[in-house]
Formats: sequence, structure tokens, C-alpha cells
Amino acid sequence: MSEGPRFIRDFDPQHGHAVRVAEDIIRVTAANPGPFTFHGTNSYIVGTGELAVIDPGPDDPAHLAALVRAIAGRPVRAILLTHAHKDHSMVAKALQQQTGAATYAEGPHRAARALALGEINPLDASADHEFRPDIILGDGSRVAAEGWTIEAVATPGHTANHLAFALAGRGILFSGDHVMAWSTSIVAPPDGSMADYMASLDRLLARPESLYLSGHGPALPEAAAYIADLKAHRRAREAEILKAVAAGLATIPDLVPRIYPTLAPQLHPAAALSILAHLEDLVARGSVVGDGGVGLGGRFEMG
Repeated sequence: MSEGPRFIRDFDPQHGHAVRVAEDIIRVTAANPGPFTFHGTNSYIVGTGELAVIDPGPDDPAHLAALVRAIAGRPVRAILLTHAHKDHSMVAKALQQQTGAATYAEGPHRAARALALGEINPLDASADHEFRPDIILGDGSRVAAEGWTIEAVATPGHTANHLAFALAGRGILFSGDHVMAWSTSIVAPPDGSMADYMASLDRLLARPESLYLSGHGPALPEAAAYIADLKAHRRAREAEILKAVAAGLATIPDLVPRIYPTLAPQLHPAAALSILAHLEDLVARGSVVGDGGVGLGGRFEMG
């Protein structure tokens, strides 16, 4: 198995405080740590005069107050969301009420594929189904004010509506949950798609940005090398799954302990969804055949 990318886990969130991470960019990290959020969700404020706020964060009055302090009365041109998971989006409405700024995103939360008959989305509770952006951003759409221009980059995979935001002329990409320095991204059907995720990695590799500021954890320098390692890690995981299926392990509950032998039991459900994402991709490519079972309950064999 590939050792995978070299994660960067040295990170001081400084909850409630504005932290300068680059010229004209500050980070405010929400105090919502957890196994999938690391030390919390990062919100970013871009600019010195008219501002942009990227990923306003969870429904937390203390985090909202920290953002308002960091904004310090300056006008906010736009509130941009990489995607509509609750830890990124829930305070958007309250921040909009405070600032009068419009919200921008690819669209409401949606699944990458339709649910099969009888299938239950295990991550449905994490989605903000109430969020509707004021302004829809397509791939290549731009939002600008004096001193900055932000370009939307379609990066589906973690969710179908995921965007990254490139800061034009600066070599900086706000990568949301698609690429993070501290961990791999969760790709969990039906919300996520492994085929989309891998294609989005290729899109980012073709871009010029080298410094990534993600939705959780520290900044990622030299992003291209890290993305190449991410791709290699996913392909190695895929090869392990193919080997296990060829050996007769036909169900996801059988595959989890084989593919993740040292993983903490509380993370097994997330691992199961990651394996399902790989299997759905392999079925679509004809490498594996499924029996038509629903989601995590299917059985698989070599194609």
C-alpha cells in the first residue's frame, strides 16, 4: 500500500482570533474540532478595503462574533461558499444580515447521483439543505473588488457542488475540502463521486496555483507534488480493493478490516463509504461487477 501524501498536522487554530496567512488574507478558525474537521473550519477574509469572506463556517455565535471583529466595519463584497456542508455554510445567513453581502456558490447541496430505491444517505445530516446562494457561480465565474479577483474552479468529488476559489495573480487557491494538508478528503456516495474527485485533482494539477488554503488545517505549499501523491494514494487504494475482491471478499463489511487494518473502529463507517466510492467507480469502468444491491449493502466480484 502507498504511504500516501505527507500530511501536515502542525497547526495552531487560535480559535476566535484573526490570523494572517498571506498578504491581505486572514484566517478565522471555528471552534468545531472533530475527526472530520480537524481543529475546526477555516473561514478566510480576503482584501483590505472591500472584502470577500470564504466559507463563513458553522452556526456558532462565537465564530460569527470573531468574523465580525475581523471584518472591523469594512464593506463585504461577497460571501463565497466552497460547498454547502453545515460546518462551512450555516452562519452565512447571519453574516449576511450583519454585512448586507450577497452569497455566492455553485448551487444548493445535491447528491452526485440519485439514491437507489430503499437507499439512505448516511451523510445527509451534514448537508445544509436550506442554503440557497443569491448568485450562482459556474466554472470560471469571477467575483472582483478593488485589490482582488476571485475565480470559481469547479471541483466536484467531495460533494457535487464543490468549488475551489483561485485568487487571480497570486498563486493561491482556496481549496475547501477537496485538497487539505492534514488529511485526505472524504469521498462518500451518494453525496460524493470518486470519478469526479479524481478528475478534479487532474484539473487542479493543470492550474498554476501552488499555495492552497483549505477548509480545515494548515496552509499547503507546493501543492502540485502533494496532489500527485494524493492521486497515487487513491490508485494504490483502488488496487488493494481489486486484489481483495479478486480474493473473494465480496461485501464492504468484509473489505473494511482488510483495507484499513489499523483504523479506529469509530472511523469504520467513513472507511466503508470511501470503499463504496472506489467500487462505484470500478463498476462504472467495468473492472468490478455489482449485484445491484443498495449502497453499502451490495456484493461485488471481478468484472
